[in-house]
Amino acid sequence: MIAVLGLALGVVAGLVLEPTVPASLQPYLPIAVVAALDALFGGLRAMLDGIFDDRVFLVSFLSNVVVAALIVFLGDQLGVGTQLSTGVVVVLGIRIFSNAAAIRRHIFGA
Repeated sequence: MIAVLGLALGVVAGLVLEPTVPASLQPYLPIAVVAALDALFGGLRAMLDGIFDDRVFLVSFLSNVVVAALIVFLGDQLGVGTQLSTGVVVVLGIRIFSNAAAIRRHIFGA
């Protein structure tokens, strides 16, 4: 329940305050969002499987975002930022869809 209230509060704060992302950080925001979604779907799958651990979820959430951002940063430094960004999105996208399929199978028993 607290997580839902925190999410609602964050959405309302974002809509009211309308924060802007500095231009230097804009390439990293979509990657961070996809990495966070990967951790979120993984946490939901673990919860449905009965193996959820809040510490593991928090470490997974933070490390996914940091590692994904570091990979994109490294790609920018090497001059291949868009290729590495695409790679990160593809890998995390596959993980998201894999977790979503497992969640669907768990909920619908299919």
